[in-house]
Amino acid sequence: MTLNSYIQNKFEIVTDCFRLAEIADIIGREKEIALDLEMDSLHHYQEKICLLQISTRTETWLVDPLALQDISPLAAPLGERKITIVMHGADYDIRSLRRDFGIEITTLFDTMLASRFLGIQEFGLAALLKSRFGIELDKKYQKADWSKRPLTREMSAYAAADTATLLALHDGLKAELVGKKRLDWLHEECALLCSARAADKSGPFFLSCKGAGRLKPRNLAVLENLLHMRDQLARGMDRPPFKVMPSESLIEIAEKRARTLQELQQINGMTQGQIRKYGEKIISTVSSSLDIPENQLPSFPNRRKKIPTESVKRTLQQLKGWRSGLSNRLCLEPGVLAPNWLLENLADKEFSSLEGFSNITGMREWQKNLYGAELADMLQRPGDGEGDATDGYHHSNPGL
Repeated sequence: MTLNSYIQNKFEIVTDCFRLAEIADIIGREKEIALDLEMDSLHHYQEKICLLQISTRTETWLVDPLALQDISPLAAPLGERKITIVMHGADYDIRSLRRDFGIEITTLFDTMLASRFLGIQEFGLAALLKSRFGIELDKKYQKADWSKRPLTREMSAYAAADTATLLALHDGLKAELVGKKRLDWLHEECALLCSARAADKSGPFFLSCKGAGRLKPRNLAVLENLLHMRDQLARGMDRPPFKVMPSESLIEIAEKRARTLQELQQINGMTQGQIRKYGEKIISTVSSSLDIPENQLPSFPNRRKKIPTESVKRTLQQLKGWRSGLSNRLCLEPGVLAPNWLLENLADKEFSSLEGFSNITGMREWQKNLYGAELADMLQRPGDGEGDATDGYHHSNPGL
């Protein structure tokens, strides 16, 4: 039996403000609660939270913010430090809660992060529930439009399933983290997640368009105006911009400076329907962009990394070798232990002691505690201590 079938009659849909206040009081007395969100980002221009799933160990509620308008009673229990909010892949949901309702999560247990810290390779919620409990999680409505009302019973059951067993999953993962002395790692990462803010999308549209960095200024001006054109169309249609026209097509139009309907037909991803609807507008936008004076053309910010010296390259290779060994010993993904950006920063610094790590932005305390002493020894430069980086590498601590 799937979890969705099992949960059919074990949840309550909340659309009444008085009932919401009662539920807020109930969950405010819990030690842990499970939380998930459903949004409509694939279907509307301005995405929003359309449903909040909340579970205790005995009850599940589906809170409908579209019917309630005001869900502020949930702010206190969700932000209470003594209550652990259990979520799976919480990053975007936490940002969305703050963006839409000003709700702050303060004590988080992210089951996806917990799984990765345990070396679990398949850390999606469906995979975890199947491997741990033998439960099949039906993801039929993963891309549904959650702004539609009324919700069908099947959609509601799907939503409830995402939190119904999340606390049981939390219990098992937490016990394993405690056994491996890695619970502090999770606490630190979750605290950082709770402080995350929604990305600021100010500035030119092309900054958020993958592939724009390769364009010359004139082509970049064309792309910027095409992106503005698409945004206006999307706003008027209440659709996500990517569903109006794909960014890859707009980049190709900008590169080729397409100015006829025939040229648009050669653009990858452009359909006959899109050309029929928007073709003349695209051509007009391209033409007007070509008239922009040279001194007003945009340029993509220079984000090129500093070219590393040969010494830094050698150190980076040593670090990757060290990371591979540590990864094998601890049965953890290399990127979980030390992502590439961290290794690159480490390779470009000089160390004589553990204090040197205080200058590495983004390095976690759990990382410093786990392998800081080993790294400090390995990364000592000639003149800073005994031996060089290569010598330190061969004498890394095998007991980690």
